[in-house]
Amino acid sequence: MFFNLLAGDRPWYEDFLDTSTTLGRITMVAIKVIIAIVILLIAFAIINKVCKVIYNRLEKKHADATLSKVGTSTARIALKLLVVVCLVGFVGIETASISALIAALGVGFSMALQGTLSNFAGGVIIIVMRPFKLGDYIVTNGQEGTVEDIKLFYTTLVTPDNREISVPNGTLANNVIVNNSAKDTRRVDLVVQVAYGSDVDAVKQIISQVCLENQLVFKNPAPFIELAEMNESSLDFTVRSWCNSGDYWTVKFALIDNVKKALDANGIEIPFKQIDVHINPEQLKLAQTVEESVSE
Repeated sequence: MFFNLLAGDRPWYEDFLDTSTTLGRITMVAIKVIIAIVILLIAFAIINKVCKVIYNRLEKKHADATLSKVGTSTARIALKLLVVVCLVGFVGIETASISALIAALGVGFSMALQGTLSNFAGGVIIIVMRPFKLGDYIVTNGQEGTVEDIKLFYTTLVTPDNREISVPNGTLANNVIVNNSAKDTRRVDLVVQVAYGSDVDAVKQIISQVCLENQLVFKNPAPFIELAEMNESSLDFTVRSWCNSGDYWTVKFALIDNVKKALDANGIEIPFKQIDVHINPEQLKLAQTVEESVSE
């Protein structure tokens, strides 16, 4: 209705213009363009405000953060495009010819932007299938970080050292995704090496005590500590304990630190790699002789 008032059979501003002259026609077009720009700015501001209000309400109702953000973002873009199309017709540009031009350009762009279209398709797959959501910590294609934003073409990750990574959705949808936040609990795996000659039962008891004293480690299932391998210079113990996903790194670092201190306190040696070099006296004498002859 509003556009009809502005662009009816005879708009109100034509009463003040002589459209039979070139100057009058140019002036009328200029007025339409100015009105279109004003309407565009007002409409965009209203759309942004409405979409923001809807997103905030969805957030307060604890709706899915991923769907809320992507849904309001898509609605914002669609409404703005609708306003632009309406204003193009109001200014006097033939929308039919524009549609034909867009269709022709679309064929060319679709061939030139195959990767971009793949990213768009990947974005749709991620939104529908939801292999991860905002706030999840994921690992994919050599990149890892916390999911900060999911757009139609790119997904933004933030690394632990606060770097931002933009991963194409096409790459995400076609690669393995490891979601470290998908489950509420995680298992912390450690390998503890001690020297040969150490008391196996004593080592297991010490490590078990360290795990049980950590308040973040689950008592059920109980920590698993077993001699797993006899290496060249060490006895390797596998240690597995469970905790909440959010406590994973805290538990892992605490166990490494406390196990080392407990082993030291009980006089159990942690080995390091050594190389024994045996020198043959005859070969050493021969090498010295060659060196002396060369120097002469």
